[in-house]
Amino acid sequence: MSIRPVRRVVEATPTLEGAGVHLRRAFGFGTTSDFDPFLLFDDFRNDDPARYLAGFPWHPHRGIETITYVLAGTVEHGDSLGNRGTLGAGDVQWMTAGSGILHQEMPKGDGAGRMHGFQLWANLPRSLKMTAPRYQDVSARDVPEATDDDGTVVRVVCGEFRGRTGPVDGVAASPRYLDVSVPPGRRKHLPVETTQHAFAYIFAGSGTFRGASDPQGVLTEDPSTDAPPVREAVGNRSLVLFDRGDEVVVTAGEQGIRFLLVSGTPLGEPVAWRGPIVMNTQEELRQAYDELQRGTFIR
Repeated sequence: MSIRPVRRVVEATPTLEGAGVHLRRAFGFGTTSDFDPFLLFDDFRNDDPARYLAGFPWHPHRGIETITYVLAGTVEHGDSLGNRGTLGAGDVQWMTAGSGILHQEMPKGDGAGRMHGFQLWANLPRSLKMTAPRYQDVSARDVPEATDDDGTVVRVVCGEFRGRTGPVDGVAASPRYLDVSVPPGRRKHLPVETTQHAFAYIFAGSGTFRGASDPQGVLTEDPSTDAPPVREAVGNRSLVLFDRGDEVVVTAGEQGIRFLLVSGTPLGEPVAWRGPIVMNTQEELRQAYDELQRGTFIR
C-alpha cells in the first residue's frame, strides 16, 4: 500500500454568491486541473439567516453536475422542467445539468436559524456535455453508513466503501463521495483508487494526514524539491489536496475529526468556463450564452 502524501492545504475563503449568500469557497473559478474532474467546492454554513436567505434565484447550468449535501436546515429547489423539492438534513441532490437547465436553490435554516451544506461541481466529459438533464434526489435514510469497531462512521453518498454502495449512480467520473467521522486519537487507513484525484474537506474537529503523529497539523511535502516537509494547521474549513497513492491515512485530534473525502477520475479535457456553464471550447461557450439570450437554451 502507498500512502498519499499531502500536496497542499487550502483554507476556504469568504465569498458572496447568488443574491447575497455568504459562504466559504475552497476552490473554483481558477486553474482546477489538480482537482479534475471537480471544478468548484463551496461550504454554505451560517447561523445568521440574513446572510443566506436571499438564496440562489433562477440561473442556468450546462455541461456540469452539481452535488448538494445538506447537514442542517433545508434547501428548496425548482427548475425549468417542472421539478420541485426540498432537501433536509442528511439529504443529497446530484443534478446532471447536461444540455441545459434553469433552476433555483433557496436555503432556509432549522429551528435555531442554522444552515449548513456543501455544493460540489463536477465536470462532464465532452461526450456527455449535451446529455439530457437528470436529478438524483437522495433521502438521508437511503445513504448507507459503515461503522468500524473503533467508532469511525462513514456515510457513503456515492461510490463503494467496504461493501456498501452509495445511492447515487451512473456518474461519468466514477466519483466516490464519503462523509467520514473519526473518534479522538484514532488513526484510519482509507483506500482511494490510485488513478483518481482526491481531496478531503474538514468541517469539524482537527487531525493530521499521511500518518503524522501530531494531531494539530498536516505533514505536507513538495515532491519536486528537496525541501523538508512543512507542518500546517488543519481543521475546520480546511481542504487537503492529496498526491498519488492508494490510501489516505488520517489521525484524529483531541476532538475527533469529520471530513468529506472526495475522489474522481480525471477527464483530461480542455475547459472553457464562464459562470455556471462549462464547455470544452470558447465557441461552445459563446453558443450557450447566445442561446440563453435567444430563449433556446433549454432543449
